[in-house]
Amino acid sequence: METAKVRVGLVGTGYAAKLRAEALIGDQRSNLVAIAGHQPENTAAFAQKYQAEVLSDWGKLVEREDIDLVVIATINRDHGAIARAALLQGKHVIVEYPLSVDVTEAEELITLAKSQNKLLHVEHIELLGGLHQAVRENLGEVGDIFYVRYSTINPQHPAPRRWTYNHELFGFPLIGALSRLHRLTNLFGKVLAVNCHQRYWQTEADYYQTCFCISQLCFENGLLAQVVYGKGETLWEAERKLEVHGEKGGLIFDGDGGVLIKSGGQTPIEVGTRRGLFAKDTSMVLDHLFYGTPLYVTPEESLYVLQVADAIQRAAQTGLTIFIKDSADENL
Repeated sequence: METAKVRVGLVGTGYAAKLRAEALIGDQRSNLVAIAGHQPENTAAFAQKYQAEVLSDWGKLVEREDIDLVVIATINRDHGAIARAALLQGKHVIVEYPLSVDVTEAEELITLAKSQNKLLHVEHIELLGGLHQAVRENLGEVGDIFYVRYSTINPQHPAPRRWTYNHELFGFPLIGALSRLHRLTNLFGKVLAVNCHQRYWQTEADYYQTCFCISQLCFENGLLAQVVYGKGETLWEAERKLEVHGEKGGLIFDGDGGVLIKSGGQTPIEVGTRRGLFAKDTSMVLDHLFYGTPLYVTPEESLYVLQVADAIQRAAQTGLTIFIKDSADENL
């Protein structure tokens, strides 16, 4: 066991793939064998940097007999197809959220992983970060919580013509940015009903210059949460803010700082760093594969929040309040 290595194939060459590659080559238990990407020149340079073999497409990567684990860090649209192919080839799988942009496919993938007796790990590093830990540690200070507001707004002038601004490749905003919802379901439990309003600004069919999405979630415990997500050219001030309002106080996290507000005054809250989370996630996966150590999140938990996000998408499309089905709740 001390000399064994997990042989890894990586799909993707973007920011998340870069951090994964660095984590993998930094851990003696893993060997980064091959990399597949969309753009040949970028993939070749990426693979050379990390001393891995270049493959022209992910289909060839998942078929390799010298790969045990496939890491999927590419466009959201392809997550489900790559995960399915890898599992059918008997590989363990790490996939950056979302597992799929389609709920039914995500359900099928979880069932497939179990039937193959292979690991299917959906990365949710927001749960490992300093902000999430600081919120969790201080929830007891504010009494019964009745309202939460979580806003992430990223102005871009001009907006990049990248896959993250493409309807098909990124998916519905709160599916593509699933971590915004998962942070709340992880802290506050099951969702009863959702509604949503959203708008795109765009000059061509596939790519948009701005998206703005605002959703309300009514939790089964009575909590009302508001999630605001926006990016692009029509937005003018960046915001990364989480507010938790309780009957005895409030928690306000703005940027990298936090404060507890009570009737007696304000107390600063130290928020840990966001650095090193991909490395931590990767190390935990390897611990699980080598020693059976439990992971910090299950694919069923990721599926549940994907079901919530899908309901929000339907609410945006119809203008109706959507109630979360009991079958979704069972997966929490």
